[in-house]
Amino acid sequence: MTGVPASAEGGQGSRPAPGGKLGAAAVNQASLWNIANILTMMRLVLVPAFVALLLQDGGYDPAWRAWAWAAFAVAMITDIFDGHLARTYNLVTDFGKIADPIADKAIMAAGLISLSALGDLPWWVTGVILFRELAITLMRFWVIRHGVIPASRGGKMKTLAQGTAVGMYVLALTGPLATLRFWVMAVAVVLTVLTGLDYVRQAIVLRRAGLAAERGRAERAS
Repeated sequence: MTGVPASAEGGQGSRPAPGGKLGAAAVNQASLWNIANILTMMRLVLVPAFVALLLQDGGYDPAWRAWAWAAFAVAMITDIFDGHLARTYNLVTDFGKIADPIADKAIMAAGLISLSALGDLPWWVTGVILFRELAITLMRFWVIRHGVIPASRGGKMKTLAQGTAVGMYVLALTGPLATLRFWVMAVAVVLTVLTGLDYVRQAIVLRRAGLAAERGRAERAS
């Protein structure tokens, strides 16, 4: 989505490489087939593979769920590295700006929906998390002409908590670990809601400031 910021919680377009800005020239010079984009493509391919592994034999075979967890873990790790490589080595491309946030949301949505379909995770938890992600994405479109909402530490903590919680639910855990994963997911849901509300606040402030600046320019021009 050229011109639309990647996720404020990470991704290939979230901040410039150290030592300078990522201008149009740097973006245009980066090859589509660079290591950052290849990792993003790998993550996209892992989405259906992860779902297939998780749902094998009705979705309750511990061995298949362990393989599903491995696929999910690889996807989460590539999410960390593709954005870092893109920013560090000026490998940001239009494809990466589009594919990176799609891959991030696809693997998380696949995990949440599959777990709810299996009865392991309440549907309301999946609904809250997916609604937040969709709402924040639409909100970024709403304020894009006024500026980009900066990455927040809370947003990164939310992503980490969600990934950890979903990963723990994918594994066939029992006893104290099953209880622990409940509380990790509870933390993830709380962070999801709180960071979502904070992004809404930032978006409103950013839009008001942008509209005020536009009115000021119009008054000076008249």
